[in-house]
Amino acid sequence: MLRTALSLLLAFGLIGAACADNADLDIDKVNGSIHVPDNATAGKLTTVNGSIHIGANAHTQGAETVNGGIDVAAGSTVASLETVNGGIHLAEKTRVAKTVEAVNGSITLAAGADIAGRASNVNGAIKLDVAHVGGGIETVSGDVTVGANSHVEGGILVNQDSSWFHFGFSRKPRIVIGPHATVQGTLTFKREVELYVSDSATIGKVDGAKAVMFSGEQPPAQ
Repeated sequence: MLRTALSLLLAFGLIGAACADNADLDIDKVNGSIHVPDNATAGKLTTVNGSIHIGANAHTQGAETVNGGIDVAAGSTVASLETVNGGIHLAEKTRVAKTVEAVNGSITLAAGADIAGRASNVNGAIKLDVAHVGGGIETVSGDVTVGANSHVEGGILVNQDSSWFHFGFSRKPRIVIGPHATVQGTLTFKREVELYVSDSATIGKVDGAKAVMFSGEQPPAQ
């Protein structure tokens, strides 16, 4: 009965009232999107074939979707985020208490965004803009941009591509560590990459690649 009522509230855009004082209220959907309004509080958000939007200054226990993206508006706090076939975007000053995971999707952190745990994907770019990741970055085929003044703890890992469907061809991921950015821990590359490091950046040990230094805001275009 509670889930039925919640579905009706979602359909009529009234979920803010339902979620306002229900931190443990989980929301499950199939073939539909989930929208949590500004300043609302909810439990875990789960959907299949739908996107998830978390409004500004909202609080949730986490979000998971298959075949959909996740968008977290400014100032919100979530426990964890996970998607398959969809990107994840964290707006300004958002907070993730645990991990952010995407398969076949990008991960983008705007200014002031913070992930306490690991940020990882298989395919898709990972980009930080004056942002922080506390548990390291991991990818297989995605480009990684640690933008100017961003901070990554736990290093960077680019894993070997073990998929069977690339038919012997695989583009080299492009890894860029921008001006005044910091990457603590080892940068480990288990496949060929193009690694560019600003001459004002601070990084740990590099294993498996040779860094190309650059000056200015960004390295030369490919």
